[in-house]
Amino acid sequence: MEAVIKIELNTRQELILQIVKDNGPITGEQIAERLSLTRATLRPDLAILTMAGYLDARPRVGYFYTGKSGSRLLTERLTKLTVQQYQSIPVVVTDSSSVYDAICTMFLEDVGTLFVVDQESSLVGVLSRKDLLRASIGKQMLETIPVSIIMTRMPNVTICYKEDLIIDVAKKLIEKQIDALPVVKNENGTKFEVVGRITKTNITKAIVDLANDELV
Repeated sequence: MEAVIKIELNTRQELILQIVKDNGPITGEQIAERLSLTRATLRPDLAILTMAGYLDARPRVGYFYTGKSGSRLLTERLTKLTVQQYQSIPVVVTDSSSVYDAICTMFLEDVGTLFVVDQESSLVGVLSRKDLLRASIGKQMLETIPVSIIMTRMPNVTICYKEDLIIDVAKKLIEKQIDALPVVKNENGTKFEVVGRITKTNITKAIVDLANDELV
């Protein structure tokens, strides 16, 4: 993920935008002439406006206004973000682990969701805080109850891939009312290897980065 300069348009950049809106396509020299400045002086401003997506440029034609508002540019950037840019390291337990061990793992790793794998490291289920809390109510011996009894089993687990768009994953989290999805790799069409996790926190970070102009 590449970083960009945080963009806050100054008065001169706003004037450049208005000139291009009214007269585009227009060359850099013509813009400079209208502002009584040199082309070299305007070069950084034109570069910023072009990089931000407000202007586009064509050789031997000049600059023209893209017609995109700040909100539209933000939307376009959001719809290009993929899971692999923001996924976290997954926290997994085996299906033979006890509920007690799962609770300890969740607490120590400070996560709200655990992904359950079998002896071949294939995804077989998911454990949420609610699952573990439900199992803890009563007088059961948590050390003797395997997580396979209380977990949500495949194929009822919602998954995603690293190539998926963040916006699509966010829709899944809202629709299913869950906190996280396993990011998986499909090896043979039937078994899934867990390679990451994407959570509400990851998606919140993506939104904050967009607001701070910290990504392309």
